[in-house]
Amino acid sequence: MSAEPTPRPNRLTAAAAVSGVEGVVLAGYGVYLLVMGLLGSPESPTQAEMGGLTLIALGALPLIAARGLLMRKPWARGPALITHLMALIPAWTLLRAESQALIPVGIAVAVVAVAGLVLVVSRETTEALGIRPPGRGD
Repeated sequence: MSAEPTPRPNRLTAAAAVSGVEGVVLAGYGVYLLVMGLLGSPESPTQAEMGGLTLIALGALPLIAARGLLMRKPWARGPALITHLMALIPAWTLLRAESQALIPVGIAVAVVAVAGLVLVVSRETTEALGIRPPGRGD
């Protein structure tokens, strides 16, 4: 007789959703750059193509983390944390941009990154993933 699995906590689901959104945005922008490099007329087609391929590859990390979080895999927390921390770098850059139009984008990226960090390190998420807090040697 198997016990019914406990329902997935809302914070874990939200953490997976935030990671998934980050992955889709990164990969989507990577596809855009790749297509523009191939079909458009950028200053440096090679740079646009390589940037696109890099972003597509980087987009895979949060997508894999999102799937792992949904499946309650403890290893997924690391890639999710890395992705959210890395998102703070472009957020900071956009917030310091000279163009006023980029500041709201920087704010949005920062909000998503911080929300993702808070969700991934929350007690509810940590417990759902079976990760013990430091100092508790069972």
